Amino acid sequence: MVSNLMKKDPQKEAATEEQLPPKQPDNNQKEAKKSRRKRKKQYRIRKFPIWLRIIVILIIAIFALIAGLMVGYGVLGDGNPIEVLDMETWQHIIDIIGDE
Repeated sequence: MVSNLMKKDPQKEAATEEQLPPKQPDNNQKEAKKSRRKRKKQYRIRKFPIWLRIIVILIIAIFALIAGLMVGYGVLGDGNPIEVLDMETWQHIIDIIGDE
């Protein structure tokens, strides 16, 4: 049964090949391509503009930096996490690094 399904009938194949029209480039298709090229570019209207995306990413990066500083200073450094935002703390760190 399976072998009968696998065999191809040459008469059916010849009949389907005769029914197909010869492949020739259609003039309408060529003209359509040319007209598409000549058309003005349509700009995509974004719901979330690129300049706003950049600003949002910068804001998120700043918050991530501040959160990382607070975790590093508060948890790992055994200090008060809010002190990382004080200028006196950074001046002290710069003095320590500059003295070496």
